[in-house]
Amino acid sequence: MEPSKNSAAKSLPLIVRWLPALQWLRGYELGWLRGDGVAGITLAAYLLPAAIGDASLAGLPPEAGLYACLFSGLAFWLFCSSRHTAVTVTSAISLLLGSTLGGLADGDVARFGALASGTALLVALIAFVAWLVKAGAIVRFISEGVMVGFKCGVALFLASTQLPKLCGFHGAAHGDFWANGAHFFGHLKEANPASLGVGAAALLLLMLGKLFLKNKPVAWLVVAGSIVVSSLLGLEARGVASLGVVPSGLPYVGLPDIHVTDLNTLLPLAFACFLLGAVETAAIGRMFSSMHGGRLDANQEFVALAAANLAAGLGRGYPVSGGLSQSVVNEDGGARTPLSGVIASGLILAVLLFFSHLLHALPQPVVAAVVLVAVADLFKLSALKQLWRGDRSEFVVALAALLGVLGTGLLRGVLIGAVISLVQMIRRASRPHVALLGRIPGTRRFSDRERHPDNESIPGVLIFRPESDLVYFNVDHVCDQILERTRAEATPPKLVMLDLSASPYVDMQSAHTLAGLADELAASGIRVQAVEGHASVRDRLRSDGVDARLGKLNRVVSLADAVEAFTNSAHQNRNDSPAV
Repeated sequence: MEPSKNSAAKSLPLIVRWLPALQWLRGYELGWLRGDGVAGITLAAYLLPAAIGDASLAGLPPEAGLYACLFSGLAFWLFCSSRHTAVTVTSAISLLLGSTLGGLADGDVARFGALASGTALLVALIAFVAWLVKAGAIVRFISEGVMVGFKCGVALFLASTQLPKLCGFHGAAHGDFWANGAHFFGHLKEANPASLGVGAAALLLLMLGKLFLKNKPVAWLVVAGSIVVSSLLGLEARGVASLGVVPSGLPYVGLPDIHVTDLNTLLPLAFACFLLGAVETAAIGRMFSSMHGGRLDANQEFVALAAANLAAGLGRGYPVSGGLSQSVVNEDGGARTPLSGVIASGLILAVLLFFSHLLHALPQPVVAAVVLVAVADLFKLSALKQLWRGDRSEFVVALAALLGVLGTGLLRGVLIGAVISLVQMIRRASRPHVALLGRIPGTRRFSDRERHPDNESIPGVLIFRPESDLVYFNVDHVCDQILERTRAEATPPKLVMLDLSASPYVDMQSAHTLAGLADELAASGIRVQAVEGHASVRDRLRSDGVDARLGKLNRVVSLADAVEAFTNSAHQNRNDSPAV
Protein backbone atom coordinates (compact mmCIF):
# COMPACT_ATOMS: atom_id res chain seq x y z
CA MET A 1 0.00 0.00 0.00
CA GLU A 2 2.84 2.37 0.77
CA PRO A 3 4.14 2.63 -2.83
CA SER A 4 0.67 3.58 -4.08
CA LYS A 5 0.42 6.33 -1.45
CA ASN A 6 3.75 7.75 -2.52
CA SER A 7 2.71 7.56 -6.16
CA ALA A 8 -0.53 9.42 -5.43
CA ALA A 9 1.35 12.09 -3.49
CA LYS A 10 3.78 12.60 -6.34
CA SER A 11 1.01 12.85 -8.93
CA LEU A 12 -0.94 15.44 -6.92
CA PRO A 13 1.01 18.48 -8.23
CA LEU A 14 0.36 17.30 -11.80
CA ILE A 15 -3.39 17.01 -11.10
CA VAL A 16 -3.41 20.47 -9.52
CA ARG A 17 -1.64 21.86 -12.57
CA TRP A 18 -4.26 20.30 -14.85
CA LEU A 19 -7.14 21.32 -12.59
CA PRO A 20 -6.34 24.66 -10.92
CA ALA A 21 -9.78 24.47 -9.28
CA LEU A 22 -8.35 21.88 -6.88
CA GLN A 23 -5.74 24.40 -5.71
CA TRP A 24 -8.18 27.10 -4.62
CA LEU A 25 -10.78 24.58 -3.40
CA ARG A 26 -8.24 23.20 -0.92
CA GLY A 27 -7.81 26.72 0.50
CA TYR A 28 -11.44 27.83 0.12
CA GLU A 29 -12.76 29.94 2.99
CA LEU A 30 -16.43 29.86 3.97
CA GLY A 31 -16.53 33.66 4.02
CA TRP A 32 -15.91 33.69 0.27
CA LEU A 33 -19.20 31.87 -0.44
CA ARG A 34 -21.32 35.00 -0.01
CA GLY A 35 -19.25 36.97 -2.54
CA ASP A 36 -19.26 34.07 -5.02
CA GLY A 37 -23.01 33.60 -4.56
CA VAL A 38 -23.93 37.25 -5.12
CA ALA A 39 -21.56 37.45 -8.10
CA GLY A 40 -23.04 34.25 -9.57
CA ILE A 41 -26.61 35.60 -9.34
CA THR A 42 -25.57 38.93 -10.86
CA LEU A 43 -23.61 37.18 -13.61
CA ALA A 44 -26.56 34.92 -14.48
CA ALA A 45 -28.86 37.94 -14.69
CA TYR A 46 -26.43 39.52 -17.15
CA LEU A 47 -25.74 36.31 -19.12
CA LEU A 48 -29.36 35.38 -19.85
CA PRO A 49 -30.35 38.34 -22.05
CA ALA A 50 -26.86 38.66 -23.50
CA ALA A 51 -26.80 34.97 -24.50
CA ILE A 52 -30.21 35.28 -26.14
CA GLY A 53 -29.14 38.44 -27.98
CA ASP A 54 -25.84 36.97 -29.15
CA ALA A 55 -27.58 33.80 -30.36
CA SER A 56 -29.85 36.03 -32.43
CA LEU A 57 -26.75 37.77 -33.72
CA ALA A 58 -25.30 34.41 -34.80
CA GLY A 59 -28.52 33.51 -36.59
CA LEU A 60 -29.24 30.72 -34.09
CA PRO A 61 -32.29 30.04 -31.90
CA PRO A 62 -32.10 31.61 -28.41
CA GLU A 63 -31.57 28.31 -26.63
CA ALA A 64 -28.25 27.82 -28.47
CA GLY A 65 -26.76 30.77 -26.56
CA LEU A 66 -28.17 29.47 -23.27
CA TYR A 67 -26.86 25.94 -23.90
CA ALA A 68 -23.41 27.34 -24.75
CA CYS A 69 -23.24 29.41 -21.54
CA LEU A 70 -24.59 26.55 -19.41
CA PHE A 71 -22.27 23.77 -20.54
CA SER A 72 -19.15 25.91 -21.03
CA GLY A 73 -19.61 27.45 -17.58
CA LEU A 74 -19.69 24.01 -15.97
CA ALA A 75 -16.37 23.05 -17.62
CA PHE A 76 -14.36 26.29 -17.77
CA TRP A 77 -14.02 26.81 -13.99
CA LEU A 78 -12.17 23.51 -13.54
CA PHE A 79 -9.24 24.51 -15.74
CA CYS A 80 -8.96 28.32 -15.82
CA SER A 81 -6.10 30.03 -14.01
CA SER A 82 -7.94 33.36 -13.66
CA ARG A 83 -10.37 33.59 -10.73
CA HIS A 84 -12.60 36.26 -12.26
CA THR A 85 -12.85 35.44 -15.98
CA ALA A 86 -16.39 34.48 -17.05
CA VAL A 87 -16.83 32.29 -20.13
CA THR A 88 -19.70 33.11 -22.47
CA VAL A 89 -20.81 33.56 -26.04
CA THR A 90 -19.51 36.88 -27.34
CA SER A 91 -20.82 39.35 -29.89
CA ALA A 92 -17.67 39.22 -32.02
CA ILE A 93 -17.63 35.42 -32.32
CA SER A 94 -21.42 35.29 -32.75
CA LEU A 95 -21.32 37.77 -35.60
CA LEU A 96 -18.36 35.99 -37.18
CA LEU A 97 -20.22 32.69 -36.96
CA GLY A 98 -23.47 34.03 -38.36
CA SER A 99 -21.89 35.83 -41.30
CA THR A 100 -19.75 32.81 -42.26
CA LEU A 101 -22.15 29.89 -41.76
CA GLY A 102 -25.20 31.55 -43.31
CA GLY A 103 -24.24 30.55 -46.84
CA LEU A 104 -23.12 27.03 -45.85
CA ALA A 105 -26.40 26.13 -44.14
CA ASP A 106 -28.49 27.37 -47.08
CA GLY A 107 -31.48 28.17 -44.87
CA ASP A 108 -31.51 24.79 -43.06
CA VAL A 109 -31.86 25.70 -39.35
CA ALA A 110 -30.89 22.23 -38.10
CA ARG A 111 -27.77 22.13 -40.26
CA PHE A 112 -26.85 25.66 -39.19
CA GLY A 113 -26.95 24.58 -35.54
CA ALA A 114 -24.94 21.43 -36.26
CA LEU A 115 -22.25 23.41 -38.09
CA ALA A 116 -22.06 25.88 -35.20
CA SER A 117 -21.61 23.06 -32.69
CA GLY A 118 -19.04 21.41 -34.95
CA THR A 119 -17.12 24.70 -35.06
CA ALA A 120 -17.03 24.71 -31.25
CA LEU A 121 -15.56 21.20 -31.25
CA LEU A 122 -12.88 22.26 -33.73
CA VAL A 123 -12.08 25.30 -31.56
CA ALA A 124 -11.66 22.90 -28.63
CA LEU A 125 -9.27 20.74 -30.65
CA ILE A 126 -7.20 23.76 -31.78
CA ALA A 127 -7.03 25.10 -28.21
CA PHE A 128 -5.90 21.72 -26.89
CA VAL A 129 -3.18 21.43 -29.55
CA ALA A 130 -2.09 24.99 -28.70
CA TRP A 131 -1.76 23.91 -25.07
CA LEU A 132 0.25 20.82 -26.03
CA VAL A 133 2.80 22.88 -27.98
CA LYS A 134 2.78 25.65 -25.32
CA ALA A 135 1.71 28.29 -27.83
CA GLY A 136 0.76 30.92 -25.27
CA ALA A 137 2.73 33.54 -27.19
CA ILE A 138 0.44 33.12 -30.23
CA VAL A 139 -2.07 35.58 -28.79
CA ARG A 140 0.52 38.34 -29.15
CA PHE A 141 0.62 37.97 -32.94
CA ILE A 142 -2.75 39.68 -33.22
CA SER A 143 -1.70 43.24 -32.55
CA GLU A 144 -3.69 45.77 -30.58
CA GLY A 145 -4.24 47.73 -33.78
CA VAL A 146 -5.91 44.73 -35.43
CA MET A 147 -8.16 44.20 -32.41
CA VAL A 148 -9.14 47.89 -32.22
CA GLY A 149 -10.04 48.03 -35.91
CA PHE A 150 -11.79 44.68 -35.82
CA LYS A 151 -13.95 45.62 -32.83
CA CYS A 152 -14.88 48.98 -34.36
CA GLY A 153 -15.85 47.23 -37.57
CA VAL A 154 -17.87 44.65 -35.64
CA ALA A 155 -19.75 47.41 -33.81
CA LEU A 156 -20.70 49.17 -37.06
CA PHE A 157 -21.61 45.94 -38.81
CA LEU A 158 -23.64 44.90 -35.80
CA ALA A 159 -25.60 48.16 -35.87
CA SER A 160 -26.44 47.56 -39.52
CA THR A 161 -27.92 44.13 -38.66
CA GLN A 162 -29.82 45.10 -35.52
CA LEU A 163 -31.38 48.42 -36.52
CA PRO A 164 -33.98 46.76 -38.81
CA LYS A 165 -35.05 44.49 -35.91
CA LEU A 166 -35.29 47.52 -33.66
CA CYS A 167 -37.61 49.16 -36.18
CA GLY A 168 -39.71 46.06 -36.80
CA PHE A 169 -38.82 45.00 -40.36
CA HIS A 170 -36.58 42.34 -41.88
CA GLY A 171 -32.92 43.11 -42.52
CA ALA A 172 -30.84 42.23 -45.57
CA ALA A 173 -29.87 38.57 -45.92
CA HIS A 174 -26.13 38.04 -45.37
CA GLY A 175 -25.09 41.43 -46.72
CA ASP A 176 -22.00 43.43 -45.79
CA PHE A 177 -22.17 46.71 -43.87
CA TRP A 178 -22.76 48.83 -46.96
CA ALA A 179 -25.52 46.55 -48.30
CA ASN A 180 -27.15 46.40 -44.87
CA GLY A 181 -27.01 50.18 -44.54
CA ALA A 182 -28.55 50.70 -47.96
CA HIS A 183 -31.28 48.17 -47.13
CA PHE A 184 -32.05 49.86 -43.80
CA PHE A 185 -32.43 53.35 -45.21
CA GLY A 186 -34.31 52.03 -48.24
CA HIS A 187 -36.92 50.30 -46.06
CA LEU A 188 -37.07 52.76 -43.16
CA LYS A 189 -40.58 53.79 -44.23
CA GLU A 190 -41.71 50.23 -43.40
CA ALA A 191 -40.86 50.66 -39.70
CA ASN A 192 -43.55 49.49 -37.29
CA PRO A 193 -44.36 52.34 -34.84
CA ALA A 194 -45.03 49.94 -31.95
CA SER A 195 -41.77 48.03 -32.53
CA LEU A 196 -39.83 51.26 -32.85
CA GLY A 197 -41.37 52.62 -29.65
CA VAL A 198 -40.62 49.44 -27.67
CA GLY A 199 -37.08 49.24 -29.01
CA ALA A 200 -36.34 52.92 -28.42
CA ALA A 201 -37.67 52.73 -24.86
CA ALA A 202 -35.56 49.66 -24.12
CA LEU A 203 -32.53 51.32 -25.68
CA LEU A 204 -33.01 54.45 -23.58
CA LEU A 205 -33.42 52.48 -20.34
CA LEU A 206 -30.36 50.36 -21.07
CA MET A 207 -28.24 53.42 -21.87
CA LEU A 208 -29.37 55.17 -18.68
CA GLY A 209 -28.57 52.04 -16.71
CA LYS A 210 -25.14 51.89 -18.32
CA LEU A 211 -24.48 55.47 -17.26
CA PHE A 212 -25.91 55.49 -13.74
CA LEU A 213 -26.07 51.82 -12.67
CA LYS A 214 -22.81 50.44 -13.95
CA ASN A 215 -22.28 46.67 -13.69
CA LYS A 216 -25.83 46.15 -12.38
CA PRO A 217 -28.26 43.67 -14.02
CA VAL A 218 -30.18 46.43 -15.80
CA ALA A 219 -30.47 44.31 -18.95
CA TRP A 220 -32.19 41.57 -16.96
CA LEU A 221 -34.67 44.05 -15.50
CA VAL A 222 -35.41 45.50 -18.94
CA VAL A 223 -35.90 42.02 -20.39
CA ALA A 224 -38.16 40.95 -17.52
CA GLY A 225 -40.16 44.19 -17.72
CA SER A 226 -40.59 43.91 -21.48
CA ILE A 227 -41.97 40.37 -21.12
CA VAL A 228 -44.56 41.62 -18.61
CA VAL A 229 -45.49 44.63 -20.76
CA SER A 230 -45.70 42.49 -23.91
CA SER A 231 -48.04 40.01 -22.20
CA LEU A 232 -50.28 42.70 -20.67
CA LEU A 233 -50.57 44.91 -23.73
CA GLY A 234 -50.63 42.17 -26.37
CA LEU A 235 -47.73 43.64 -28.34
CA GLU A 236 -47.65 40.71 -30.78
CA ALA A 237 -51.11 41.72 -32.00
CA ARG A 238 -49.67 45.19 -32.72
CA GLY A 239 -47.05 43.72 -35.03
CA VAL A 240 -44.18 43.54 -32.54
CA ALA A 241 -42.23 40.34 -33.22
CA SER A 242 -41.50 38.20 -30.17
CA LEU A 243 -38.71 35.78 -29.40
CA GLY A 244 -40.93 32.74 -29.92
CA VAL A 245 -40.75 29.32 -28.35
CA VAL A 246 -37.65 28.54 -26.26
CA PRO A 247 -37.55 24.77 -25.69
CA SER A 248 -37.56 23.75 -22.05
CA GLY A 249 -35.27 21.08 -20.65
CA LEU A 250 -31.83 20.04 -21.82
CA PRO A 251 -30.70 19.11 -25.33
CA TYR A 252 -29.38 15.76 -26.44
CA VAL A 253 -25.69 15.74 -25.54
CA GLY A 254 -23.45 14.24 -28.21
CA LEU A 255 -21.63 14.84 -31.47
CA PRO A 256 -23.43 17.15 -33.92
CA ASP A 257 -24.74 15.75 -37.19
CA ILE A 258 -22.07 16.96 -39.60
CA HIS A 259 -20.04 15.25 -42.30
CA VAL A 260 -16.30 14.71 -42.20
CA THR A 261 -16.01 16.87 -45.33
CA ASP A 262 -17.53 19.78 -43.37
CA LEU A 263 -14.54 19.87 -41.03
CA ASN A 264 -12.21 21.14 -43.73
CA THR A 265 -14.70 23.89 -44.59
CA LEU A 266 -15.12 24.88 -40.93
CA LEU A 267 -11.40 24.88 -40.06
CA PRO A 268 -10.60 28.51 -41.10
CA LEU A 269 -13.67 29.74 -39.19
CA ALA A 270 -12.71 27.68 -36.12
CA PHE A 271 -9.16 29.04 -36.20
CA ALA A 272 -10.46 32.62 -36.40
CA CYS A 273 -12.83 31.94 -33.47
CA PHE A 274 -9.94 30.45 -31.51
CA LEU A 275 -7.71 33.46 -32.14
CA LEU A 276 -10.44 35.88 -31.09
CA GLY A 277 -11.24 33.81 -28.01
CA ALA A 278 -7.61 33.33 -27.03
CA VAL A 279 -6.76 37.02 -27.37
CA GLU A 280 -9.88 38.14 -25.48
CA THR A 281 -9.50 35.55 -22.70
CA ALA A 282 -5.80 36.30 -22.21
CA ALA A 283 -6.43 40.06 -22.17
CA ILE A 284 -9.12 39.66 -19.50
CA GLY A 285 -6.89 37.41 -17.40
CA ARG A 286 -3.97 39.84 -17.62
CA MET A 287 -6.22 42.71 -16.59
CA PHE A 288 -7.45 40.95 -13.45
CA SER A 289 -4.03 39.57 -12.53
CA SER A 290 -2.65 43.12 -12.58
CA MET A 291 -5.57 44.30 -10.40
CA HIS A 292 -5.51 41.49 -7.84
CA GLY A 293 -1.96 40.19 -8.08
CA GLY A 294 -0.78 36.83 -9.32
CA ARG A 295 0.34 35.72 -12.74
CA LEU A 296 -1.77 34.54 -15.65
CA ASP A 297 -0.78 31.23 -17.25
CA ALA A 298 -1.74 31.79 -20.90
CA ASN A 299 -1.14 28.13 -21.75
CA GLN A 300 -3.46 27.01 -18.96
CA GLU A 301 -6.19 29.22 -20.41
CA PHE A 302 -5.93 27.17 -23.62
CA VAL A 303 -6.94 24.06 -21.65
CA ALA A 304 -9.87 25.97 -20.13
CA LEU A 305 -10.98 27.18 -23.59
CA ALA A 306 -10.67 23.64 -24.95
CA ALA A 307 -12.83 22.22 -22.14
CA ALA A 308 -15.42 25.01 -22.43
CA ASN A 309 -15.78 24.68 -26.22
CA LEU A 310 -15.87 20.89 -26.03
CA ALA A 311 -18.73 21.09 -23.54
CA ALA A 312 -20.52 23.78 -25.59
CA GLY A 313 -20.17 21.78 -28.83
CA LEU A 314 -21.44 18.53 -27.31
CA GLY A 315 -24.30 20.44 -25.64
CA ARG A 316 -25.67 21.95 -28.89
CA GLY A 317 -24.09 25.34 -28.25
CA TYR A 318 -21.49 27.20 -30.28
CA PRO A 319 -17.95 28.65 -29.72
CA VAL A 320 -17.33 30.53 -26.48
CA SER A 321 -14.54 32.56 -24.93
CA GLY A 322 -13.89 34.84 -22.01
CA GLY A 323 -16.28 37.81 -22.11
CA LEU A 324 -15.00 41.21 -21.02
CA SER A 325 -18.25 42.81 -19.84
CA GLN A 326 -19.40 39.56 -18.21
CA SER A 327 -16.08 39.19 -16.40
CA VAL A 328 -16.25 42.78 -15.16
CA VAL A 329 -19.78 42.13 -13.86
CA ASN A 330 -18.51 38.96 -12.17
CA GLU A 331 -15.57 40.70 -10.49
CA ASP A 332 -17.61 43.75 -9.50
CA GLY A 333 -20.26 41.46 -7.99
CA GLY A 334 -17.70 40.25 -5.44
CA ALA A 335 -16.46 36.98 -6.97
CA ARG A 336 -13.55 35.47 -5.08
CA THR A 337 -13.15 32.24 -7.07
CA PRO A 338 -14.45 30.65 -10.31
CA LEU A 339 -17.26 29.10 -8.23
CA SER A 340 -19.36 32.14 -9.17
CA GLY A 341 -19.39 30.86 -12.76
CA VAL A 342 -20.72 27.50 -11.59
CA ILE A 343 -23.51 29.23 -9.65
CA ALA A 344 -24.41 31.28 -12.74
CA SER A 345 -24.57 28.09 -14.83
CA GLY A 346 -26.83 26.49 -12.22
CA LEU A 347 -29.27 29.41 -12.48
CA ILE A 348 -29.30 29.16 -16.29
CA LEU A 349 -30.08 25.45 -15.88
CA ALA A 350 -33.04 26.34 -13.64
CA VAL A 351 -34.37 28.76 -16.27
CA LEU A 352 -34.09 26.10 -18.99
CA LEU A 353 -35.83 23.48 -16.87
CA PHE A 354 -38.65 25.52 -15.32
CA PHE A 355 -38.98 29.06 -16.72
CA SER A 356 -38.16 28.96 -20.44
CA HIS A 357 -41.84 29.42 -21.36
CA LEU A 358 -41.70 32.94 -19.91
CA LEU A 359 -39.22 33.96 -22.62
CA HIS A 360 -41.80 33.42 -25.40
CA ALA A 361 -43.21 36.95 -25.08
CA LEU A 362 -39.82 38.71 -25.15
CA PRO A 363 -40.05 41.39 -27.92
CA GLN A 364 -37.41 41.14 -30.66
CA PRO A 365 -36.77 44.92 -30.60
CA VAL A 366 -35.75 44.57 -26.95
CA VAL A 367 -33.31 41.79 -27.87
CA ALA A 368 -31.87 44.07 -30.57
CA ALA A 369 -31.52 46.88 -28.01
CA VAL A 370 -29.74 44.56 -25.55
CA VAL A 371 -27.28 43.50 -28.26
CA LEU A 372 -26.61 47.07 -29.39
CA VAL A 373 -25.92 48.37 -25.90
CA ALA A 374 -23.93 45.31 -24.84
CA VAL A 375 -21.43 45.79 -27.66
CA ALA A 376 -21.43 49.59 -27.75
CA ASP A 377 -18.04 49.53 -26.04
CA LEU A 378 -16.58 47.71 -29.04
CA PHE A 379 -16.47 50.95 -31.01
CA LYS A 380 -13.75 52.99 -29.34
CA LEU A 381 -13.10 56.21 -31.20
CA SER A 382 -10.67 57.22 -28.45
CA ALA A 383 -8.54 54.13 -29.21
CA LEU A 384 -8.40 55.06 -32.90
CA LYS A 385 -7.39 58.63 -32.00
CA GLN A 386 -4.69 57.32 -29.67
CA LEU A 387 -3.28 55.12 -32.43
CA TRP A 388 -3.33 58.09 -34.83
CA ARG A 389 -1.40 60.24 -32.38
CA GLY A 390 1.00 57.62 -31.08
CA ASP A 391 1.59 55.02 -33.81
CA ARG A 392 0.55 55.75 -37.39
CA SER A 393 1.57 52.29 -38.62
CA GLU A 394 -0.76 50.63 -36.08
CA PHE A 395 -3.49 53.09 -37.07
CA VAL A 396 -3.13 51.91 -40.69
CA VAL A 397 -3.49 48.31 -39.47
CA ALA A 398 -6.59 49.22 -37.45
CA LEU A 399 -8.13 51.08 -40.40
CA ALA A 400 -7.41 48.15 -42.72
CA ALA A 401 -9.08 45.72 -40.30
CA LEU A 402 -12.07 48.06 -39.87
CA LEU A 403 -12.61 48.57 -43.61
CA GLY A 404 -11.96 44.87 -44.21
CA VAL A 405 -14.73 43.94 -41.79
CA LEU A 406 -17.16 46.45 -43.31
CA GLY A 407 -16.43 45.53 -46.91
CA THR A 408 -15.47 41.83 -46.93
CA GLY A 409 -16.90 40.38 -43.72
CA LEU A 410 -15.55 39.61 -40.26
CA LEU A 411 -13.34 36.65 -41.10
CA ARG A 412 -11.57 38.32 -44.01
CA GLY A 413 -11.41 41.61 -42.10
CA VAL A 414 -9.44 40.23 -39.18
CA LEU A 415 -7.20 38.26 -41.56
CA ILE A 416 -6.50 41.39 -43.62
CA GLY A 417 -5.53 43.30 -40.49
CA ALA A 418 -3.40 40.43 -39.20
CA VAL A 419 -1.56 40.04 -42.50
CA ILE A 420 -0.82 43.77 -42.74
CA SER A 421 0.35 43.74 -39.12
CA LEU A 422 2.71 40.83 -39.81
CA VAL A 423 4.02 42.48 -42.98
CA GLN A 424 4.80 45.64 -41.01
CA MET A 425 6.49 43.60 -38.29
CA ILE A 426 8.64 41.79 -40.87
CA ARG A 427 9.47 45.10 -42.55
CA ARG A 428 10.60 46.58 -39.22
CA ALA A 429 12.65 43.48 -38.46
CA SER A 430 14.28 43.63 -41.90
CA ARG A 431 15.29 47.30 -41.47
CA PRO A 432 16.66 47.61 -37.92
CA HIS A 433 17.98 50.89 -36.62
CA VAL A 434 21.76 51.26 -36.87
CA ALA A 435 22.85 53.87 -34.34
CA LEU A 436 25.94 56.03 -34.92
CA LEU A 437 27.40 56.41 -31.44
CA GLY A 438 29.22 59.25 -29.72
CA ARG A 439 30.73 59.56 -26.27
CA ILE A 440 28.54 61.10 -23.57
CA PRO A 441 30.49 64.17 -22.37
CA GLY A 442 32.51 63.55 -19.23
CA THR A 443 31.93 59.78 -19.23
CA ARG A 444 33.20 56.54 -20.78
CA ARG A 445 29.72 55.70 -22.05
CA PHE A 446 28.37 55.99 -25.59
CA SER A 447 24.89 56.62 -27.03
CA ASP A 448 23.13 57.55 -30.28
CA ARG A 449 24.42 60.82 -31.75
CA GLU A 450 21.17 61.37 -33.65
CA ARG A 451 19.18 61.47 -30.40
CA HIS A 452 21.87 63.34 -28.49
CA PRO A 453 23.68 65.82 -30.77
CA ASP A 454 25.94 66.94 -27.88
CA ASN A 455 27.65 63.54 -27.81
CA GLU A 456 31.33 63.70 -28.72
CA SER A 457 32.58 62.11 -31.93
CA ILE A 458 35.93 60.32 -31.77
CA PRO A 459 38.47 61.57 -34.40
CA GLY A 460 39.29 58.82 -36.86
CA VAL A 461 36.60 56.45 -35.54
CA LEU A 462 33.01 55.70 -36.49
CA ILE A 463 31.09 53.55 -34.00
CA PHE A 464 27.96 51.69 -35.15
CA ARG A 465 25.47 49.73 -33.04
CA PRO A 466 22.94 47.53 -34.92
CA GLU A 467 19.87 47.33 -32.67
CA SER A 468 18.48 43.88 -33.42
CA ASP A 469 19.48 40.30 -34.04
CA LEU A 470 21.53 39.98 -37.22
CA VAL A 471 19.92 37.42 -39.52
CA TYR A 472 19.85 36.63 -43.20
CA PHE A 473 17.01 39.04 -44.09
CA ASN A 474 18.34 42.17 -42.34
CA VAL A 475 22.13 41.97 -42.37
CA ASP A 476 22.42 43.50 -45.86
CA HIS A 477 20.47 46.54 -44.66
CA VAL A 478 22.81 46.90 -41.67
CA CYS A 479 25.93 46.67 -43.85
CA ASP A 480 24.49 49.11 -46.39
CA GLN A 481 23.80 51.63 -43.61
CA ILE A 482 27.36 51.31 -42.30
CA LEU A 483 28.91 51.67 -45.76
CA GLU A 484 26.69 54.63 -46.68
CA ARG A 485 27.54 56.58 -43.52
CA THR A 486 31.21 55.72 -43.72
CA ARG A 487 31.53 56.90 -47.34
CA ALA A 488 29.62 60.11 -46.50
CA GLU A 489 32.42 61.25 -44.14
CA ALA A 490 34.50 64.14 -45.52
CA THR A 491 37.60 62.54 -43.98
CA PRO A 492 37.53 58.75 -44.18
CA PRO A 493 37.89 57.13 -40.74
CA LYS A 494 40.74 54.81 -39.91
CA LEU A 495 38.61 52.52 -37.76
CA VAL A 496 34.97 51.35 -37.88
CA MET A 497 33.79 49.80 -34.64
CA LEU A 498 30.79 47.48 -34.43
CA ASP A 499 29.15 47.50 -31.03
CA LEU A 500 27.28 44.16 -30.97
CA SER A 501 25.85 44.59 -27.46
CA ALA A 502 22.31 45.04 -28.91
CA SER A 503 22.61 41.98 -31.20
CA PRO A 504 22.16 38.89 -29.02
CA TYR A 505 21.99 36.56 -32.04
CA VAL A 506 23.97 36.39 -35.28
CA ASP A 507 23.31 33.64 -37.81
CA MET A 508 25.86 32.04 -40.15
CA GLN A 509 25.01 34.16 -43.22
CA SER A 510 25.26 37.36 -41.17
CA ALA A 511 28.65 36.35 -39.78
CA HIS A 512 30.06 35.93 -43.27
CA THR A 513 28.36 39.12 -44.50
CA LEU A 514 29.98 41.11 -41.68
CA ALA A 515 33.34 39.59 -42.62
CA GLY A 516 32.72 40.66 -46.24
CA LEU A 517 32.01 44.20 -44.99
CA ALA A 518 35.31 44.18 -43.11
CA ASP A 519 37.17 43.07 -46.25
CA GLU A 520 35.48 45.78 -48.34
CA LEU A 521 36.44 48.51 -45.86
CA ALA A 522 39.94 47.10 -45.47
CA ALA A 523 40.46 47.57 -49.22
CA SER A 524 39.86 51.28 -48.58
CA GLY A 525 42.34 51.35 -45.70
CA ILE A 526 39.69 51.21 -42.96
CA ARG A 527 40.02 48.64 -40.20
CA VAL A 528 36.96 47.00 -38.62
CA GLN A 529 36.79 45.94 -35.00
CA ALA A 530 33.77 44.32 -33.33
CA VAL A 531 33.31 44.65 -29.57
CA GLU A 532 30.80 43.81 -26.82
CA GLY A 533 29.65 40.59 -28.48
CA HIS A 534 27.54 38.16 -26.47
CA ALA A 535 29.01 34.72 -25.77
CA SER A 536 26.87 33.03 -28.42
CA VAL A 537 27.88 35.69 -30.97
CA ARG A 538 31.58 35.24 -30.19
CA ASP A 539 31.16 31.47 -30.55
CA ARG A 540 29.43 31.91 -33.91
CA LEU A 541 32.13 34.19 -35.33
CA ARG A 542 34.89 31.84 -34.17
CA SER A 543 33.20 28.68 -35.46
CA ASP A 544 32.67 30.28 -38.87
CA GLY A 545 36.32 31.39 -39.03
CA VAL A 546 35.62 35.13 -39.39
CA ASP A 547 36.64 36.25 -35.91
CA ALA A 548 40.08 37.48 -36.97
CA ARG A 549 38.69 39.65 -39.77
CA LEU A 550 36.50 41.45 -37.17
CA GLY A 551 39.25 42.24 -34.69
CA LYS A 552 39.08 39.07 -32.55
CA LEU A 553 36.25 39.71 -30.12
CA ASN A 554 36.79 38.85 -26.49
CA ARG A 555 34.84 39.26 -23.26
CA VAL A 556 37.40 41.57 -21.66
CA VAL A 557 37.67 44.57 -23.98
CA SER A 558 34.73 46.96 -23.77
CA LEU A 559 33.76 49.64 -26.29
CA ALA A 560 35.31 52.34 -24.09
CA ASP A 561 38.53 50.29 -23.75
CA ALA A 562 38.78 49.83 -27.52
CA VAL A 563 38.20 53.54 -28.18
CA GLU A 564 40.77 54.49 -25.55
CA ALA A 565 43.33 52.06 -27.02
CA PHE A 566 42.84 53.49 -30.52
CA THR A 567 43.10 57.09 -29.26
CA ASN A 568 46.31 56.35 -27.33
CA SER A 569 47.79 54.55 -30.33
CA ALA A 570 46.97 57.46 -32.67
CA HIS A 571 48.44 59.95 -30.18
CA GLN A 572 51.62 57.84 -29.88
CA ASN A 573 51.96 57.62 -33.65
CA ARG A 574 51.72 61.42 -33.95
CA ASN A 575 54.40 61.88 -31.28
CA ASP A 576 56.70 59.35 -32.95
CA SER A 577 56.37 60.97 -36.37
CA PRO A 578 59.56 62.97 -37.34
CA ALA A 579 59.14 66.73 -37.60
CA VAL A 580 59.39 68.16 -41.10
